[in-house]
Parts: sequence; C-alpha cells; structure tokens
Amino acid sequence: MDSFMDWFWLMLWWFAFVMYLMVLFHIIGDLFRDRDLNGWWKALWLVALIVLPFLSALVYLIVRGRGMAERQSARMTRTREDTDAYIRATAGGPTAASQITEAKGLYDAGVIDDKEFVALKEKALG
Repeated sequence: MDSFMDWFWLMLWWFAFVMYLMVLFHIIGDLFRDRDLNGWWKALWLVALIVLPFLSALVYLIVRGRGMAERQSARMTRTREDTDAYIRATAGGPTAASQITEAKGLYDAGVIDDKEFVALKEKALG
C-alpha cells in the first residue's frame, strides 16, 4: 500500500466482494426456500452458481428477481401475521400502552384528575 489510491481500490474491491457474497447468499436462501421449484432445478442453479458465479447470479436475478421479491414480501407478511396472532393470544387483554393512551385521553378530556391518571398509569405498568 504505497498510495491512497492503492488503499482506495482495495477497499472498493472488498466492498464489491462482500456485496457479491450478500447477493449470492440471498440467492441461495431464496433458491432453497422456494417450494415451487423442482429439486433438479435447484441443483442446476446451485451448480451454475459454483461454475459461473457472476453470470449465473446475474441471470438468476433477471429471470427470478420478481419472484424473489414476491416470496420475500409474502414471507414477511406471514411472519407479521403470525407475530400479531401470537401477541393477541398471549396478551389476553389490552396492552399497557393502550391503557395509558386511553387514560391520557380521559385526562385530556377532563374526565379524570392528576391523581386518577397517575393511579391508572401505575396500574397499567405494574
């Protein structure tokens, strides 16, 4: 490393390499999570990614990129729905945040005073 430009190009190449690895792992993850793709096609894509890594990654992103985004979106939606269902099932009642928000609304409307608001907030938190 004799000059700044040598260091700069080294960092640029490292950045490109790490980005390529991220894309490669995302492709491999998508490949194995796809239930619609036959096992032989998965094996063929994997061999192509090993033999011609840059070209096959580019082709995969062009050919199956839209499907990757749709599968990722569906997976995220399913995860969010499962999380919400779990929270509803385990919470059993209103959350502390919703109880405090409701108490704040009553306080702002003048229905309850300071002492009652503090008591409701402590009840919700404790």
